[in-house]
Amino acid sequence: MAHASPTKNKTMLTRRSLLKGTLFSGSALFADFAGIAWTSSLRPRQKDPFANGKLLGLLGTLDFVNESPVPLSIPQGSELDGRLYSDLSTLEPQDPITPTGKFYIRTRASQLLPDPASWQVKLGGIVDRPMNLGIESLRKAAKPMGAHLMECAGNVRLAHFGLLSVGDWAGVPLAEILDKAKAKSPAARVLVSGFDQYAEVSRTSVPGASWVFSREQLDKAGAFLATELNGQPLTKDHGAPVRLVVPGWYGCACIKWVNEITLVGEVVESTSQMREYAARTQQKGVPLLAKDFQPAVIEQAATPIRIEKWNVAGKIKYRVVGIAWGGSQPVKMLQIRFNPEENYVPVDNFHQVTNDPWTFWTHDWSPNTPGTYAIRLSVKEPAVQARRLDSGYYVRSVEITEI
Repeated sequence: MAHASPTKNKTMLTRRSLLKGTLFSGSALFADFAGIAWTSSLRPRQKDPFANGKLLGLLGTLDFVNESPVPLSIPQGSELDGRLYSDLSTLEPQDPITPTGKFYIRTRASQLLPDPASWQVKLGGIVDRPMNLGIESLRKAAKPMGAHLMECAGNVRLAHFGLLSVGDWAGVPLAEILDKAKAKSPAARVLVSGFDQYAEVSRTSVPGASWVFSREQLDKAGAFLATELNGQPLTKDHGAPVRLVVPGWYGCACIKWVNEITLVGEVVESTSQMREYAARTQQKGVPLLAKDFQPAVIEQAATPIRIEKWNVAGKIKYRVVGIAWGGSQPVKMLQIRFNPEENYVPVDNFHQVTNDPWTFWTHDWSPNTPGTYAIRLSVKEPAVQARRLDSGYYVRSVEITEI
């Protein structure tokens, strides 16, 4: 049963195509929606119940209940307090890449950042061949690295889960660089550090941009030093001139403004960055040694990104559109429920073929009564870790006023 909602928020049409107040025929819209746009991530339907419907309205991101009215896709604040929250409600499966100007930002560039033209990455420590890597040499060696998802470990509901984006990256595989340096010990760990001096005192964070990895972790993830995002040189706020990208890991480990890579001994202290994000990366306590940290990987996750309202044969119906991401292996079934009293049911249209980047899914829904519904996803596969998903972390609530 739905619960009465205290919210007085009005339904807002946030999709660009709806801002003009136009009505589309369901058959025309969904021909693109299902026939072309969704083929990479969704199985074709036997029968589409929305085929003859008309799209009346869209309960977009701002209509989810109990989420702050923060600006979306607009940079705000500066330095350590700088943010940009992506608007997930505008995502479409035929265009899964987040435009650079709308790609999330957790920390904006320092006012003290040195001149990028003279940037160098110092590679040293317990290696046979220490070296300085100039930015031009890195750019010349860069190669396409593909589309990869990035999520801030502090991504929260109040910010509409907007610290989550997908980019098309280019850069230099870190393995190639480390192989040239030749570590003196196979047990050596890799400390990646970035520029972390700021002109302003932060209200929310402490300076520190470094993470310690094992070589095995970096190789398994396919880590690379990124110099381009979406076909263009990195911007300062996204880590220019050089950013570490560790596919499948939270953004806190994807160090921006990389200026030093140091091979260190196996027994080395964890960094302030690692300790700050210990709880948010599912660590047991706050380990003092880097080797005691578990990989800061993104586990299987899923959330709705918008609710679509349809008129089908004179009846109101709803379609939940969402994304799934994270994890190390595709899951066979994603389940959904709309309130704690309900049982989970399989999501209608879900087919995950990759964990990185995201997979789009849809579910047709006919609520019985008006009210506020809490939409929660679940994966019931013992081998799949999904601790945030299991805890209800990605639950989103929506108010239904018409059925």
